[in-house]
Amino acid sequence: MRVGIIGTGAISHKHAQAYRNIGYELTVCTDINPAYGRAFADQWGCEFVPHYEDLCRHPRVDYVDVCTFPDFRLEPLVLCAEAGKHIQVQKPIATSTETARQMIATAAAAGIQLGVVSQHRFDDSSLFLRRALDQGRLGKILQADAYVKWFRSDAYYARPIKGSWKTEGGGALINQAIHQVDILLWLIGPVRQVFGAWQLAATHRIESEDVVNALLQYTSGATGVIQASTSFWPGYTERIEIHGSKGTAIISGDKLTTWDVEDDSGEPAPLDREVLSGSSDPMAIPLVPFERQFLDFGEAIRTGRSPASSGRDGLRALDFVLSVYRSCRENAKVVLDA
Repeated sequence: MRVGIIGTGAISHKHAQAYRNIGYELTVCTDINPAYGRAFADQWGCEFVPHYEDLCRHPRVDYVDVCTFPDFRLEPLVLCAEAGKHIQVQKPIATSTETARQMIATAAAAGIQLGVVSQHRFDDSSLFLRRALDQGRLGKILQADAYVKWFRSDAYYARPIKGSWKTEGGGALINQAIHQVDILLWLIGPVRQVFGAWQLAATHRIESEDVVNALLQYTSGATGVIQASTSFWPGYTERIEIHGSKGTAIISGDKLTTWDVEDDSGEPAPLDREVLSGSSDPMAIPLVPFERQFLDFGEAIRTGRSPASSGRDGLRALDFVLSVYRSCRENAKVVLDA
């Protein structure tokens, strides 16, 4: 599988290492800053091209990996659709549901795969919980929560585009906690309604929220809480907590740290206390889940099946996030579309 990367910031290096580890060929890259792009090309042994249009049409690219800010998604996707190239984008899928829907429709019409990076679906802890929930081992799900109480420095937000509505689509919820949002929606199912409250620029000079809380009700009837922040020094390991009528499971960072289930039997829970988390360092995250997701995307391309994290999955997470933002702005409960 031959890959071209658009955007050569920090996360692209994680992607490049994952591609090297799984045997995919990183053939070409581009960046709006040519110096960054050429340095990346030299480091990872690929070709640099000055324009993303050239990369999307490049003859030695099977799929394009977009590692840019989330306001730049539709433009390369349209070119990939024209060129018959598959495309994978960093989370979030976009900054508006209108753009996300257009991306999904364009990809479908062109017969290309559209994937959204949500690598925590491929953590051993998440995969185990997916199987366990399918088997009913926690019983009836009563409550499902996510807590992302992280810290980011002033230097992290030094560029005006960071934390901006136009470029990033928001703050802590859409950029940091959207991973946990995706996991909750994947494990528990869709949300019926939300009520949110936020603090804009509580500790950082940004437009958007660096503290946000949401109370939610799933369509199943279960309730939940999501808390997200980049203001809580020094940063604490994120958690997902799922409480059922038969017991409780807690994921901390990338590991299953609690499995308290009454009269449990079946596959042993992969309990582990050695967790990795981006709570204070965005790059302190494991590499293996990226490798697994990229292998899954390659298999989706080869077989024609949908990738495990598709454009529709990205849209569902984005719709939830934007519904929380709407609730915060209006100080009112928001009912999500069925």
